[in-house]
Amino acid sequence: MSQEFLPDSHESKRPNDDSAVSEQDVVLLTVVASPKGVKETILTLYRLGFAEVGDWSPVQRAANPKQVMSVLIRRRRSTQIQS
Repeated sequence: MSQEFLPDSHESKRPNDDSAVSEQDVVLLTVVASPKGVKETILTLYRLGFAEVGDWSPVQRAANPKQVMSVLIRRRRSTQIQS
């Protein structure tokens, strides 16, 4: 099952690549934590090459007053998952 999550060799390394794509999925990622936790998570994902720091929304208040949140919207080519 873990093989399903490995990238295909023909896919872009960055899922948010703006190359011509006919069908797209929208993936919404939300990080909710303390302000420090959100910042550290965004920086970790940047270091891993997942998303640029500037791709995330500005930090907003979350439901819990001690937490904040930031959102990343990714557009990617729609692919079928094989069973």
